[in-house]
Amino acid sequence: MSDFLMQSPELDAAIRRPFVAVAVVMRRERIDNRWQPWRWVLADVVPDEVGFGERPRLLLKDEREERWLHPGFKVELFTDDAEGYYLNVTTLRPCFWVVWRMEEEAALADEPVAVPQIVTLSYHDAGRWLDAQETVEQVAAPLDVVQWLQHFVDEHHVLEAKRRQRPQSFKPLQDRFGNPARVSTDKKFGGAGHG
Repeated sequence: MSDFLMQSPELDAAIRRPFVAVAVVMRRERIDNRWQPWRWVLADVVPDEVGFGERPRLLLKDEREERWLHPGFKVELFTDDAEGYYLNVTTLRPCFWVVWRMEEEAALADEPVAVPQIVTLSYHDAGRWLDAQETVEQVAAPLDVVQWLQHFVDEHHVLEAKRRQRPQSFKPLQDRFGNPARVSTDKKFGGAGHG
């Protein structure tokens, strides 16, 4: 069992939405590429701890990799995004999604570092960020977070009743501009000499 601290509104009246406190571990790893010898990837999402402090810090650095810890993320659950959580929790591998960006100028180290921006459990949020051309990576969520998310989904998600779709044969034909299309069996092309 992991040490994720999950909060629910009934536990504390000052908290309006359930949330889990997390920290993100980013990894800079050496790759075999002469134009780009390093790349940044999401390494893990871990329970946030008071001992982590409030600022990002270097955990490991050697000739093969660097690992940076970024504490202080709050993954809140919103009732109006219950479908996004449902889509996550019903997959084979429910996960955290992390949006991260490179520093424009080096502030944490001698070279720019990958800095997480947002952590979510919503499939919809991840899709919107991907559509916006953001860097979004995922890591598996531990069982206790998945169970907590499932409880939220059970409480707030309502499956929409499927409406019967009208058969395609009953829809009027339209051209690509939305005008009524004309269908003819008359031959338009070819010579009159064919038998």
